[in-house]
Amino acid sequence: MSGKNRIILAIVLLVLVIIIGVVGYMSIENYSLMESFYMSVITITTVGFGEVKPLSPAGKGFTTFLILIGFVSLAFMGRAIVELFFERIWNISFKLKNMRSKISKLKEHYIVCGYGRVGKGSVEYLLNAGVEFVIIEHSHEQCLELQKENYLFIEGDASRENILLNAKIKNAKGLLALLNNDPDNLFLVLTARELNPTLNIISRAEDPMSEKKIIRAGADKVITPYINTGKQIANMVLNENDDAFFSSEFNELTKIVPQWIDIKTGSDMLGKTIAVVAEEMNRIVYGLRRVGRDFIFPDENIVLKNADKLLVLDDETIDKNKTVVNSKELKKLVIVDDNPIILHLYARLFQKNGFCPITATNGEEGFDLIKQEKPVAAVIDYMLPVLSGIELCSQIRKDKELNNIKLILFTGDKEEETNKRALQAGADEVVIKSPDAQEIINTVIDILNN
Repeated sequence: MSGKNRIILAIVLLVLVIIIGVVGYMSIENYSLMESFYMSVITITTVGFGEVKPLSPAGKGFTTFLILIGFVSLAFMGRAIVELFFERIWNISFKLKNMRSKISKLKEHYIVCGYGRVGKGSVEYLLNAGVEFVIIEHSHEQCLELQKENYLFIEGDASRENILLNAKIKNAKGLLALLNNDPDNLFLVLTARELNPTLNIISRAEDPMSEKKIIRAGADKVITPYINTGKQIANMVLNENDDAFFSSEFNELTKIVPQWIDIKTGSDMLGKTIAVVAEEMNRIVYGLRRVGRDFIFPDENIVLKNADKLLVLDDETIDKNKTVVNSKELKKLVIVDDNPIILHLYARLFQKNGFCPITATNGEEGFDLIKQEKPVAAVIDYMLPVLSGIELCSQIRKDKELNNIKLILFTGDKEEETNKRALQAGADEVVIKSPDAQEIINTVIDILNN
């Protein structure tokens, strides 16, 4: 029996006991209806008030019996209420624990960030498609709705790294960035792309001007709901008049280099407002990190303090001869990959780990760059235009001047034959592409240290 039904049964028993008391006192002591009801209530609740009228021996015996059954009925009601209270707490705790367990086992799933109008439509589509997904939602009210629907969800800020890791982003197949504003989606895409370089990321954008920025930040595609709806309606009208057309949009991808600028003791930025610093740098300040908290598009009148960090984004067209860091003290490293998103992501990660990354987008360019720069190592994608990764390794090893360069082949092909061919061609290590972006960094560092 459920807790709710137990409480209903307890109330029915209590009412029945009161009715028995009223009928008993009216029959045995000739009390009026009101006197009998009053006597029954004070007897059952054992409050200790005196009798309405002196009781006969039969009345005293009946009162004793009424006290006993009244105490039992009240005890049963109290137990039912307490059990229901703890049952609900236990059920909520159990459901949350069970949901976390299910989320921890997810693989090849989708992460929906934001459960607004667009998010609800996306969730319904994913549900009908029969694929696994988890929702990240900041609003507690929306989370209560998700709980009623028995969806897997995490309550929290989707742009936070720990929240995305809890959603098993490294095992995920795709992510939908559907937050309410473009800066939040931009931050989310940046974080998600760094955590999982192979993730398919679709983002929402309200402002058409934000579309290219979000794509450069790492999104595979950006949807602008109102513009897309307008295009669809216009195309439907044109279809009716046999004037439909198909258009291909090509975005010239540029490399975005997210950079946190530390405000330290002695910095000339200390004491200045964000507006002044942004004007001096000729850059837009996208974020402020202060005492562990991140502020997106912070108020430009905020005065900078010691230990603050500013987030700026440098747009640079991808250029094989352009280094992310121009420093002779850092070890040169060539990255050859035809995917501009992966290229700028790993360039940034290697920069953070003390390298001076130089990039190329095909095998032929990669060979010319390696021959020219003579880096300590080269990270080469397996599938490349002009020359494949294996062909590039083989060509490098034929040049005696390049024999000391460590070659790491980066591939999504898990076949043993591919691994064998790569090593025979001269690769020092073969790394299988995975969502763990740090793996390739650690491999390069280990090879150079040995």
